[in-house]
Amino acid sequence: MHNVKRHKQTPEALAEKRQREKSKIDEYLALTDDVLSRKKKQDWSNDAFELTQRLLQINPEFYTVWNYRRNILLNGIFPQSTPEQINNLLSNELSMTTTALKANPKVYWIWNHRRWCLENVPDGPERNEVPSMEWRQANWDKELFVAERMLDADARNFHAWNYRRYVLANMPTRRPETSELAYTSRKIGANFSNFSAWHQRSKTLVGLWESGQLDPIQSRDDEFEFVSNALYTDPEDQSAWIYHRWLIGSGENKAQLEREIQLIFELLQEQPDSKWCMESLVHYKRLLLQNHAQDSQTLKQECGELLSRLADLDPVRYFRYQDLKRDLDQ
Repeated sequence: MHNVKRHKQTPEALAEKRQREKSKIDEYLALTDDVLSRKKKQDWSNDAFELTQRLLQINPEFYTVWNYRRNILLNGIFPQSTPEQINNLLSNELSMTTTALKANPKVYWIWNHRRWCLENVPDGPERNEVPSMEWRQANWDKELFVAERMLDADARNFHAWNYRRYVLANMPTRRPETSELAYTSRKIGANFSNFSAWHQRSKTLVGLWESGQLDPIQSRDDEFEFVSNALYTDPEDQSAWIYHRWLIGSGENKAQLEREIQLIFELLQEQPDSKWCMESLVHYKRLLLQNHAQDSQTLKQECGELLSRLADLDPVRYFRYQDLKRDLDQ
């Protein structure tokens, strides 16, 4: 760490440190050998189950051991358990991996194990000879809570976003899709740079449009107004610009395209060195040329001028801008 005074260690202290590290390594290797030997012998005992937990607490990325742990449950423990006991076991697994996620929030194998646990939770105690779904619903509700707390801790953790989408899609009782727009609005409002929240919003809107729950024309106009607030607040943040391009799509709506070009032009007057403003204007004016005004020399000239400014402002991409200028003449 910076500005922290370092103290020179004595040879004896260094030797003790090396010995402690060696002891830890030896212990880990012995534990690994024991677990893998038991796996080879198809040992489905509780002792083996406990050893996998010890090993995974040291190395949560050891996917072979996660697989072995699941096989112990399936082949050794579940067959001797009642549905209620299986529910309790899986609840304990979820609690155990919640602790692991706090220290290792981006380890794929922990998230995968949680999926497996959820998919194997029994429905619930029977009510009038009908499964009640109580256990499944309780576990899936809790899982959504956990995923959202993970996003509170790191709003751009794409593992947590992907997992949250999985939970929402598979819950026994689904949330209304419209509630997801409110959730992404909160996340975006807290941080315009949250690309994962913008991405989730786009997926939600597509689902709502395809199911007929939202009018695509009106809601798209509402989205343009929503994203324009982000563009004006932080015109150099790429997340909102990428979302804006997604809304524009292929540029088939001429009135919409011209309206957004004018809005971005006005923003450029306030932020004359904004690379994203200029790049977006070039992109949208080219869409106008392709779809609505193929022979417009004015649009071609405007694109050329913007590309020249971009080449000066962003010399690293000079040849890209030159290629785009040549495309205008073809």
